Amino acid sequence: MRSSVNWLTMLKVAFWLTLFSSVAVAVYAVVGYAFLTPGQTVHPTMQAAYAHHPWRILIHVAASLVALALGPWQFIPALRRRKALHRGLGFIYFLAVFVGGISGMFTAFIAQGGMISQIGFVTLGQLWIVTAILALMAIKRGDYRSHEAWAIRSFALTFAAVTIRLQLGTGFAAGQRFEDFYWMLSWTCWVPNLIVAEWLIRRRPAAEA
Repeated sequence: MRSSVNWLTMLKVAFWLTLFSSVAVAVYAVVGYAFLTPGQTVHPTMQAAYAHHPWRILIHVAASLVALALGPWQFIPALRRRKALHRGLGFIYFLAVFVGGISGMFTAFIAQGGMISQIGFVTLGQLWIVTAILALMAIKRGDYRSHEAWAIRSFALTFAAVTIRLQLGTGFAAGQRFEDFYWMLSWTCWVPNLIVAEWLIRRRPAAEA
């Protein structure tokens, strides 16, 4: 019983932190791409790529923004009990991930940081799509526990939009040059997220099965 309570408390704290940071990044993206000069909010090194491939990047940003905005709410128990709403939002989330993942893989080929960076972002796009598909397949066969696990993994990858910005800010605050550390972010923005997701999944009380 104690482990169940501790897990739920930990999950609530993680949820509110996730929700707050997701909303903050979503607002930042909306302001940056809808109201400011295109490419103004990205690093100068990336502005050339934005200028040459605006639609490829905008499609990826728009789809990812939808997934980021919807994802956290899908884990609220009260919303999950409203099955029609949960199913509808889940379908929109799935479409957003699919579009965001495909466009993200195309965008990865113009990413800064060379081949290591490109491989990292392509891998992220592939795993993002695969986890969403596996979550959908699990719910189709009525395996709710597996669906929840894959949904957690999927949103952990969606949350890379937040972690990459946190890591960018940390790097700049530490006096690092964009060119020197951006290539690492193509991996560190999502691999730690998946590790945390797996830890949360394994901490789930068995009684929820």
